[in-house]
Order: sequence, then structure tokens, then C-alpha cells
Amino acid sequence: MAIDTSDFKNGMAFYIDGEVYQLLEFQHVKPGKGGAFVRTRLKKMKSGNVIEKTFRSGEKFEDAYVEKKRMQFLYRSGSELTLMDLDSYEQVGVEEADFGSGAQYLKEEMEVSSMVVDGETLGYELPNTVELMVSVTDPGVKGDTVSGGATKPAKLETGASIQVPFHINEGDMIKVDTRTNAYIERVSKK
Repeated sequence: MAIDTSDFKNGMAFYIDGEVYQLLEFQHVKPGKGGAFVRTRLKKMKSGNVIEKTFRSGEKFEDAYVEKKRMQFLYRSGSELTLMDLDSYEQVGVEEADFGSGAQYLKEEMEVSSMVVDGETLGYELPNTVELMVSVTDPGVKGDTVSGGATKPAKLETGASIQVPFHINEGDMIKVDTRTNAYIERVSKK
């Protein structure tokens, strides 16, 4: 099925020069002089690279059907990750590089999505947020928070390093945005 620029929605996937791209964001622009066009940010599904591209209004593309398979992260063995298909219970080995920077947030039994187009796995998607324990961080010192937005480095239970506010201590559970690698909030212990 062919789609054109007026059909654009964030998250949709389509082919450009034989490669599958996912639309991250777009903006229709109608200048006072000349034809309308669409500015986009696209993610190449296979490599994860993000590019900016401009299209003429009305340009057509072939739609790519992206199937999301539910997978569970089981364990890590060196640079290989073992995932299990939650429908067939089949286990597959995947290189850590296929997850990109998201691999640092993988925790045993975490559910992830495998992005499949035409029978080929093009990438993996983590939940937008994860809850992880802070394993190492410096203690906050009274007076350090005067500037308001001050942060300190922290190492999480999965080995990921992020910046956290000074009131966060070792052993605290925090919520992290996997897309931006940013601290969101402290999570109360259950």
C-alpha cells in the first residue's frame, strides 16, 4: 500500500531506497512562495541512525508493516544476550550491539519488543521507562543543592551510569527514561 506525506503519523514505518525507516517526528511547511514540503526526523530501523530529511508535499512511499514480537530478556553471556519469544518460548542469542545504548538498562526478566519487517528482525525496543536500583553513588552533602538543578553521577544495578539529583542515595529505586538516559523520579519502595 502506498502512503504519501499527508498520511504521516509519528511511529509509522516505510521504505526509502529499499531501507525501512521509522518516522520520529514531522512538520508540514507551507512557505509563502514555492511548494509545500515536509521536514522529518527518521530512524533507520536496521542501524538505529537518526537522520533529518525533507520531502515534497504529496511524495509517495511504500508502507512497511512492522510486527512487534514480545520477548523476555533472560541473561547476558559476554556480549551476547539471550532472549525468549513469549509466544513460542524459543530462545535466541542476540548481540548486545543490536540493542544500542538501551542494552545498559536490560534487567533479567524484562520484557522487550522485537521489531520484525518481512521476517527479518531489524531492531529491539525497550520500555520507555525502567525502574532500577542505584548501586553506587557519592553521598549528597548538605549545601550541594543550592543551585537547584545540581546532579551527581550514579551507577545502576545493570551497570548503566546516569546523572541523578543529590538527594538520591545508594539502594534507592529510581525511574529512568531509556530513550533519553535521564533520571525521572525516585520510586517508593514496595
